[in-house]
Amino acid sequence: MQSSFKPLRLTAMTVLAMLSLSASAKDAINSTLFGNVAIEGYDTVAYFTQNSAVKGSRDFETTWMDAKWRFASAENRDLFIENPDKYAPQYGGYCAYAVAKNSTAGIEPEQFEIVDGKLYLNYNAKIKATWLEMRDDYIIAADNNWPGVIE
Repeated sequence: MQSSFKPLRLTAMTVLAMLSLSASAKDAINSTLFGNVAIEGYDTVAYFTQNSAVKGSRDFETTWMDAKWRFASAENRDLFIENPDKYAPQYGGYCAYAVAKNSTAGIEPEQFEIVDGKLYLNYNAKIKATWLEMRDDYIIAADNNWPGVIE
């Protein structure tokens, strides 16, 4: 009798993707799978000082909350080191809309908004537009869900 059972074949990339999905939502800081870099390597201080998403450099890197943070300059790195809570994105750098919906999602670093001196990141431009429609309500909801959403 011939069996209809077919073994499941998983590639290394599939296994890594599955592991990252299960592990990333548990991390306090949304960081890259390889290298553990926050905000995909963008300079969190530049959002405030330049109102722009600026790629950071390995030359200006520090570690905070078990993630690597990169900056465009030594000055920005030092500002972050002096007061990381002032510059770190809300909700560990996860998508603010997703956290408002009691979930987590990655981000596009260019999709950001600074509200009352706090940095919020979003998954993509469409999600950011949705988030902006009821921004204050979504912030309240996300504040209520964080950090429980990663526990």
